[in-house]
Amino acid sequence: MAEFENFAYMKNQFFLIFVILALTSTYPLFGQQNAQFSQYMFNNLYYNPAYAGVEGVTTLTAFHRSQWAGYQPTSGDPAGGINSQVISLNTPILRLRSGFGLHVVNDRLGPLTNLDAQMSFAYHLGMGNSKLSIGIRAGIYSQTVDFDQYRWVDDNDPLKESNRVSQLRPDFSAGVFYRARQYYIGVGFQHLTDVKFDAFGNYDELNNPLVNHIIFSGGYDYDLTYKVRLTPSFLVQTDLNTYSFDIGAMATYNETMWGGISFRQQEAIVGMLGYSFFKEKSLKLGYAFDYVVVAQLAKAAASHEVMVTYSLPISSANEKKIIRTPRFRQ
Repeated sequence: MAEFENFAYMKNQFFLIFVILALTSTYPLFGQQNAQFSQYMFNNLYYNPAYAGVEGVTTLTAFHRSQWAGYQPTSGDPAGGINSQVISLNTPILRLRSGFGLHVVNDRLGPLTNLDAQMSFAYHLGMGNSKLSIGIRAGIYSQTVDFDQYRWVDDNDPLKESNRVSQLRPDFSAGVFYRARQYYIGVGFQHLTDVKFDAFGNYDELNNPLVNHIIFSGGYDYDLTYKVRLTPSFLVQTDLNTYSFDIGAMATYNETMWGGISFRQQEAIVGMLGYSFFKEKSLKLGYAFDYVVVAQLAKAAASHEVMVTYSLPISSANEKKIIRTPRFRQ
């Protein structure tokens, strides 16, 4: 009875969130500054430092995303298109009731390349069968502008001689993450430092500040049958002026394979598939396909995203630790 009441409560919360987002989707779209990933539910550490170590296992994760595949930038150079990569390590520190996370992001937007390297630390507070985590993050954020990829209206523009300019700035974030047996919810506060990239010199209107972001995320696991689990989830990003959201659902069969669909506000419909390998389900491969449904004439219609995660096996204190790798797995 208690589980049914919890499910009904969470279902009502997700329905309320969906209605609010749907009714307000005519507002201006949130200006994307962070790298975008469709399989956000597998990438919580990137959005929230408080996720570090929450799941109690050490996990290595890698993403590659090709945004609007086939899109040609104004320079005509296909290598200057839009693509993003992230590599992360997420591990618990059990003796300290905490967790550590590390991630590196490479986000290429034509002539602009963002490189983001961050370390996260989170402290976990046990609350019965649930866990409340409070996290902080510190790192560096680099922007590189390749002026050679621009088409110059004025050949005498002084910026044309700049070629390639790179700038490095400090970056700090914080977050709170609550993990219960069947659901999670979190809020992350990114880019808390007030910094600006001024590669364009005195042209203030062209310089790029690192804007504060607030990111809300949540998901709920509901067992439809003994082997089938349904997980609705959402991701909302805002700078308190505009926002964007992703909302979707994933079905998982026998903890081995999954498929799902999500919608990104005023942009695309996303289909996702994945499979877990080995007895421990330690190696996971995922794929997402985005199909643009809004402003398709200004973009290429499709985006592709590939995910790989590997979780190290858990050993008890009385067992000799065994580490298996996919390379030598029999």
